[in-house]
Amino acid sequence: MADNIVSSSASEKTEKVGIGAYVALIFAVILFSGVFYKMPEGQKWLGALDFTTLIGSFGTIADSKNNFTGSGGISARAGFLFSLNLIPGVMLAMGLIEVLAHYGALRAAQVLLTPLLKPLLGVPGYCGLALITDLQSTDGGAALTRALYDEGRITTKNLVTIAAWQYAGAGCVSNYYSTVSALFAFFLCPVWLPVIVILVLKFAGGALIRFVLNTLYKKDFENA
Repeated sequence: MADNIVSSSASEKTEKVGIGAYVALIFAVILFSGVFYKMPEGQKWLGALDFTTLIGSFGTIADSKNNFTGSGGISARAGFLFSLNLIPGVMLAMGLIEVLAHYGALRAAQVLLTPLLKPLLGVPGYCGLALITDLQSTDGGAALTRALYDEGRITTKNLVTIAAWQYAGAGCVSNYYSTVSALFAFFLCPVWLPVIVILVLKFAGGALIRFVLNTLYKKDFENA
C-alpha cells in the first residue's frame, strides 16, 4: 500500500498542472460546495451548477406525501429501499468526479490544498475534493474517499482522519439551508455564522482524531 502511494505521488509531481486543471477544480468547488444552492428569484438558473439541484428528488405516488420508499417500513426491506434512494446521488457524484479528475481537478487540488490540509489534517491535497463533496452529499463524499483509498492515494490513517472530518456535520450545507432555513427569521446572528462554526469544528474534530492516531494508536498505524 505504501509503495503504491509513493509511486502515485511521485508520478503526480511530474505531471504539469495547466490552467485547465485549475478551471476544473474551480468548477468542482462551485458544484459541490453549495455556493449556488437555494438561489433567490431571478438567479435560480444558477442552481443548474449545484450538485444538490442536479440530483433532484423523487416524485410522490398519487396524492401521497411519500415517495416510493413509503413510510413505516422496518427491517431489511426498509433498509433496501433506503439504499436505493442513495444510489442516484452516489452515481452522479462519482461520475462528475471522474470527469473532473480527467481534466486535472485532482492534480490542481493536490498543488493548492496540500499546504493547507497537510498541516491541519495530515492528508494530501486531493482529499480536498472529498471534503468539499461532503458539504452537500454525505454519500458522494464517502464514495470519493473510498475511491481514493482503493486507488492507493491515501493511507488507512488518512482514511480515518477524513472519515472523522466528514462525520461531524455531514452534508451540512444542503441540510442547513433546506431544513434550518425555516428558522432563519428567528436567528440572532448572521445566517452564515453557524455554517462557519460547523466547518471550524469539523477541522477541529479531524485534527483531534489525527492527534489520537499519532499518540494513543501510533503502533496500530505504523504501517498503515
